[in-house]
Amino acid sequence: MSSEAICSRSIRQRSQEFLRRQAWPLAALLLLAAAAIPAWRALSRVNESTSSNPATTLQPVAVAKVTREDLYTEVPIPAEFRPYQEVELHAKVSGYVQEMKVDFGDRVKAGQLLATLDVPELKDELDRALSAKQKAEADYTDAHAMYSRLFGVQQQNAQLVPQQEVDNAAAKDRMTEAAIAEAKADVEKYRTMLAYTRITAPFDGVITRRYVDPGALIQAGTTSETQSLPVVRVSDNYHLRLDFPVSVDYVKDVRIGDAVEVRVESLGGKTLAGTITRAELRVNSETRTMITEIEVPNPKLELVPGMYAEVMLKAQRRAQALAVPIEALPPGQSATAYVVNGQNEIEERPVTLGLETASRCEVVSGLREGERVLVGTRSVVKPGQKVEPKLLGALAQQ
Repeated sequence: MSSEAICSRSIRQRSQEFLRRQAWPLAALLLLAAAAIPAWRALSRVNESTSSNPATTLQPVAVAKVTREDLYTEVPIPAEFRPYQEVELHAKVSGYVQEMKVDFGDRVKAGQLLATLDVPELKDELDRALSAKQKAEADYTDAHAMYSRLFGVQQQNAQLVPQQEVDNAAAKDRMTEAAIAEAKADVEKYRTMLAYTRITAPFDGVITRRYVDPGALIQAGTTSETQSLPVVRVSDNYHLRLDFPVSVDYVKDVRIGDAVEVRVESLGGKTLAGTITRAELRVNSETRTMITEIEVPNPKLELVPGMYAEVMLKAQRRAQALAVPIEALPPGQSATAYVVNGQNEIEERPVTLGLETASRCEVVSGLREGERVLVGTRSVVKPGQKVEPKLLGALAQQ
């Protein structure tokens, strides 16, 4: 046998031996695959059964209860602060400014001296009136003594003193008594006018303007021929008035004593609580508005007259109305609500709506107090589906 034949036989023998060694693992793999097919089919049937039964996993949804609330809309109205009372003080008498005790920005108390005037002729007039009063008193003393003596003599002996002399003495006695009263009136007059040279504050407040300086000539405030120049202006800034014009559409909603919110943007958006104090009760024919007023305490002078504010007027009030969150009625959809009934199933129900505020909506019909309505998107549920309701308050605590 040739060497080539021997080599070819050897190769065939090795190949057959290799195939015998690899055959049993392949057979084992085929057996395992055949056993796994039924188990995989069973698992698929379980998954299909689970996915086709929604009762095993309920969809959680957010709900809110239908409640009764006082609903209203807030109408922003621009307003302006002004002093509760303000006056420009004039001089009652003409004279020169002798001294100014205050300047603008000073805080003053009622009765505090603000300025003094120099009126020398008033002092002379007062001295003259005092002298006239003393003379009248002396004349009265003499006349009264004369009348008393004549009257006494006549009472003792009517023949000694004629009745005419007694009557003349009595008349002079009454005239001198009247002269005393007139002299006293003149004295009080000039004392009062002299007191007018002292200008005082009529109430607690702030000097908001000073018009004159020492040495300036001030005309009497009652002089009609010349223009009287004020001395100072006093404003009561410790108590302010906030005036705001209410449109004729909302005049019916203005009620004395109602609470309102006031926002002052110049103080960083600070909010104040106010109460409607008074209203004109008359609509202006030109502006079609009614001026309404709020009194605002200002003990720290934090607010300044002339500042602007915004009053939030409560209008279109609905007392104890049925209300739901505005998210329960998505915009653009028909007036229907998704109600979660007692069996926790979604029920679509038509509703009639009323007043709408920033966060709540009035329900006129279609819902009852205490019912639960779906809040938020409706895309994850459908009518008739059973769900797991969660109140908004409970969700917030989780």
